Amino acid sequence: MPDAPTRTDPDRLRTLVPRLRAICGEDGVVTDASRRRTYESDGLTYHAEVPGVVVLPRTAEQVAAVLRLCSEEGVPFVPRGAGTGLSAGALPRADGVLVVTSRMRRIVEIDIDDECAVVEPGVANLDITRAAAPHGYYYAPDPSSQQVCSVGGNIAENSGGAHCLKYGFTVNHVLGLQIATPQGELVRLGGKAPEAPGYDLMGAFIGSEGTLGIATEVTVRLLRAPEKVTTLLAAFDTVDAGGAAVSSVISAGVLPAAIEMMDALAIEAAEAAVACDYPPGAGAVLIVELDGPASDVDADAAEVRRLCTGSGAFEIREASGAAERARIWKGRKSAFAAVGRISPAYIVQDGVVPRTALGEVLGDIARLSAESGIRVANVFHAGDGNLHPLVLFDDAEPGAGDRAAEVSGAILDLCIRHGGSITGEHGVGVDKACQMPRMFDPADLETMDRFRAALDPGGTANPEKLLPTPRLCGERPGVVKGAHPHPLVAEGKAELF
Repeated sequence: MPDAPTRTDPDRLRTLVPRLRAICGEDGVVTDASRRRTYESDGLTYHAEVPGVVVLPRTAEQVAAVLRLCSEEGVPFVPRGAGTGLSAGALPRADGVLVVTSRMRRIVEIDIDDECAVVEPGVANLDITRAAAPHGYYYAPDPSSQQVCSVGGNIAENSGGAHCLKYGFTVNHVLGLQIATPQGELVRLGGKAPEAPGYDLMGAFIGSEGTLGIATEVTVRLLRAPEKVTTLLAAFDTVDAGGAAVSSVISAGVLPAAIEMMDALAIEAAEAAVACDYPPGAGAVLIVELDGPASDVDADAAEVRRLCTGSGAFEIREASGAAERARIWKGRKSAFAAVGRISPAYIVQDGVVPRTALGEVLGDIARLSAESGIRVANVFHAGDGNLHPLVLFDDAEPGAGDRAAEVSGAILDLCIRHGGSITGEHGVGVDKACQMPRMFDPADLETMDRFRAALDPGGTANPEKLLPTPRLCGERPGVVKGAHPHPLVAEGKAELF
């Protein structure tokens, strides 16, 4: 693995500000310390660093010009969308430029004839479906943050969502990209056609976490809205019983659009946050959503009811309409934020295990929790074994954050040991880069690094992310609480008391 890139002299970075303003305009460059602090982390606030300069381009040409300047001057850049990522993939650099695409939010085209949409990277995920819905279409990838997360960020992380069991991840729904390369060139990959000839460069770019450039325009596949959607909520006494139901459903040949599970602690948090009214006393709840032709959905729903009952479900509810379906999903969609109601701080983890190993891994997680004194709430895409354990701790308690980080890392080790992965959809970023050598051997990592270097020889594109570096693995980036003084304090304009 390469050594960490040389840090840019802050004075040199400041000399670039007039040139950045010439590209993005006065209101498109942020240098004020307190405003820069707004961008110090993504959704994983456990890691934070105030960016050296923030730029907010409005066009693809402006993005390309910014990256061209960074390449010429050897200044690192970090792409950022809505900032909802959960792996510190958008963690800024104090010596670099943070390129924020939130102003690029035009829906360029809804093309029903070709069943696709062309959008800018700052468009919110759910807004594509809202624009396509009047035509009877929708966009399938649906991360829990879909109301606010942006398409550009979904591209960078190859985001999934609850319905990825049946419909796949972002990469399965992107037809074309316009990207700004690290050298500042605008390049088009793919288009509106279902398949493009040649090497799958789009597949390499999607999920590359901003290390190969920035998406400036995205063409996504639209799907026709299903004839019928049925959502079931099944309550079980234990997670093991719920897991048995999942295995029964999949092995019976039923392919739901989604199968989601929450344990008792996650349910407690969701009830406190959004009053989702799940069955009282449930040790686990299972949300099963079926879609497709009405006759198929009805038959599958009856089979799911039978299998859940046979696995010990003590209550099964079926949503009577869109409003009740949204209420069932509200608890699951709010789960990550909801744990803030029951814990001062937490780490959102993301790993994958074979579905058949779910019960054993959850048992091991429970043991880790008991031994460490760190509570863990479990929320996961049960159908494909994608775990989202929420590791809870009190950041006011000395050493609690370190213990939580150890538990978080140990959970990823469990995933690897059972033949799984250190990430299902949140990406590697900073948070899991040091786990990469546990999953890949040196030759694999060297191959990845050579590919990255071929497209970014200057090493300016989101350095110290995705692949491990000595500095990254030997020094944890700052923790939000107490690690970085407020900019006004640093400038001597205020004091803490």
